[in-house]
Amino acid sequence: MAAAPLARRSIPDMLVEQLRGRILAGDLPQGQPLRQDALAAQYGVSRIPLREALRRLEAEGLVRIEPNKGALVADFPPQEIGELFEMRAALESDLIRLSVPLVSRHDLDEAAEALALYERALDLGNVADWGALNWRFHSALYRAAGRPRWLEAVAQLNRQTDRFVRLQLALTGALDRARSEHRELLELARRGEAAAAADLVRVHILDAGQMLVRALAAERAAAE
Repeated sequence: MAAAPLARRSIPDMLVEQLRGRILAGDLPQGQPLRQDALAAQYGVSRIPLREALRRLEAEGLVRIEPNKGALVADFPPQEIGELFEMRAALESDLIRLSVPLVSRHDLDEAAEALALYERALDLGNVADWGALNWRFHSALYRAAGRPRWLEAVAQLNRQTDRFVRLQLALTGALDRARSEHRELLELARRGEAAAAADLVRVHILDAGQMLVRALAAERAAAE
């Protein structure tokens, strides 16, 4: 993905968006140094807004800033990836349990629209869109809980695991399962079955994390 010069408006915000997209797409792979001089030149900005953007990406867990080394794209050992999915499962299952009794028709319609787009992206193999559409679907079902800080924490975890969600689907061939479980979750929300929806979200996320960790372990073993 080629870097494009940025307009002089909300420069740190635009840098965060650009760099986040490149990290999640794999254009900036795990462990790669993020050279501030080179990035500043690519985007036509000074190092000051770039440093701010890197600090914000560090807070999202996508960048690691080390003394005397500078910024790197964060890498995650398989056990840490599993932990991120465990955190998501715990938080999101409780969030949907609170949300389902209050979910509105508008929320359900938005979730249904996101699911249709998500399924189309699965069918077309538009891998880059999978993570964003997955979160759009889930967040539409969580919003009614009225827990904005909780929702933002979950959104950050989803940003950290976005690339892993896509990797899990690609490596494990779990596209049909993802499709069917999302459809089932939407139907449970429509019927107001909060406890069943919470159970499904927990299993859905935990199983995805476990499948990915196993797949990554197998990939690493094969490469040794």
